Amino acid sequence: MILAIESSCDETSAALVEGARVLANIVSSQVDLHRQWGGVVPEAAARAHVEAIVPVVAEAFALAARSPADVRAVAATNRPGLVGALAVGVAAAKAWAYALGVPILGVHHLEGHILSPLAQLGDQPVAVPFPHLSLIVSGGHTEVVDVEAPGRYRLLSETIDDAAGEAFDKSARLLGLGYPGGRAIQEAAVGGRSDRYRLPRALADDPFRFSFSGLKTAVLRLVETEGDRLSVPDAAASIQAAIVDVLVEKSTRLIEQTDRAALTLVGGVAANRALREALADRCRKVGTRFVTPAPELCTDNAAMIGIAASLRWGNGDADDLLLDVTSSAPLPAWS
Repeated sequence: MILAIESSCDETSAALVEGARVLANIVSSQVDLHRQWGGVVPEAAARAHVEAIVPVVAEAFALAARSPADVRAVAATNRPGLVGALAVGVAAAKAWAYALGVPILGVHHLEGHILSPLAQLGDQPVAVPFPHLSLIVSGGHTEVVDVEAPGRYRLLSETIDDAAGEAFDKSARLLGLGYPGGRAIQEAAVGGRSDRYRLPRALADDPFRFSFSGLKTAVLRLVETEGDRLSVPDAAASIQAAIVDVLVEKSTRLIEQTDRAALTLVGGVAANRALREALADRCRKVGTRFVTPAPELCTDNAAMIGIAASLRWGNGDADDLLLDVTSSAPLPAWS
């Protein structure tokens, strides 16, 4: 059993996992804290992690009905992310590893997302074929990774400016919908006409690059031009469609070029219903298997960190108490 900790941004999470089986996954969200600023404030996030880390670990043990004596290794996200936030989780993981006399493993945050579809929440294991493509979509990342096997990754496509999640957040602020933007736009789009406003689909012919900065500018101009005439439901639906269309078109074109048997959708934006439905439909049409985690495992969580650590530990890898944090890092290649 592995005790895993995630604190890379604005969720404090602790999980207990055995292989891919999730025994407990506790997430303490800071959404209400950061809503007042319309985005994550790093220093406030770090302080909130300090307050939440001990309670979430205790709750994980209680939910799983396990004791610290059952822990055989400890894992924590140590890259990439907000340095102050990462430091809280890694410090807690070091304390647990030292006290229990067990190995510690630092996990790349995106590797956790990539391997999150393997999570087993019930009695039935999840079958994810390798190799496959992984579409990672969040507030800070939009990229497609060729996943040959756990620990063997090749970046195929990424954003040249803003991530899709950032486009959702900024657009939601412009529409006065609040934070987090993805959820707010999804809710506001219900009943809206997605063809009401013409919004750009940047780099439509280039599956190897994403771009969302132009969409944010177009939404700003739309709000300024329409003024009081603006239909918020139609605008929200149009924005959501513009983002979903680009993600679906580019990722499925890459599937066709690489001939991979499956596409996984991971990351915070993967919880978006329109995106999940559109990708599932497109994958059915092109004959590719589509896999995405349960919505609660799309946002940042420690269960995915524990699964990645379990696979890496099974490969014979581990770190030591000199484990450090860093704000940016490429996807790892296992030894």
